[in-house]
Amino acid sequence: MQLLRILLYILASFIIFIFLFIMLLFISSLFINTKKYYDKNSKYYRFLLNSSTFLMMLLLRIHVHTTGLEKVPQDTRFVLVGNHMSKFDPILQWFVLRKYDIAFISKIENFNVPIFGRFIRKCCFRAIDRENPGKAMDTIRDATKLIKNDEVSIGVYPEGTRGTGDGLLPFHNGVFYIAKNAKCPIVVMNTKNTRNISKNYPFHKTDVYFDVVDVMSVDDVKANNTKKIGERVRHALEKCV
Repeated sequence: MQLLRILLYILASFIIFIFLFIMLLFISSLFINTKKYYDKNSKYYRFLLNSSTFLMMLLLRIHVHTTGLEKVPQDTRFVLVGNHMSKFDPILQWFVLRKYDIAFISKIENFNVPIFGRFIRKCCFRAIDRENPGKAMDTIRDATKLIKNDEVSIGVYPEGTRGTGDGLLPFHNGVFYIAKNAKCPIVVMNTKNTRNISKNYPFHKTDVYFDVVDVMSVDDVKANNTKKIGERVRHALEKCV
């Protein structure tokens, strides 16, 4: 009986903590203007974003394994690129690379997600209109400014959408203009097994893998056009298949 009481107390405490944390997230989200994209990376909302991601990982039983993080530049902002397998990719990547303050370029619909769609605005994420090349270039220019102003590093998926698992989709090489115009390195990160998270929960844990497979220096970025950069990124990712 004593053990049962302890277990019930722990469970009740955990439920109360979850409730209070959700209330904090909700109340904090009310102070964000949903019609605005912010130019300053908020430490407070970045903390809430990372904290809620950590809690999600615990609840979904996600075990993250990383290699190559020592290759990530420590003294400069960069553009993070990689393959795209699941909706969980950017969520886990911004947590794995949390000390670098990654802001992703994402589809417009993600900014309408309750609470988190507001948080990512305060963390300098940017929406891209893939159907309008002019607006897409505005987003690329805006992302370039964020790097130049030392606010965030930028995360992009050159495929433009989630892959099918049968190799990489064609690249939209225009995203590499961010690195060329900002004169910053490109970090190439390969993602494995995030697609299985939804399949495994709640009965099984999921091991996911993030591997930094290449880093293009500023000189390399300057020396190559966007097509050549795309070819190098694709080659680095295809070696991981």
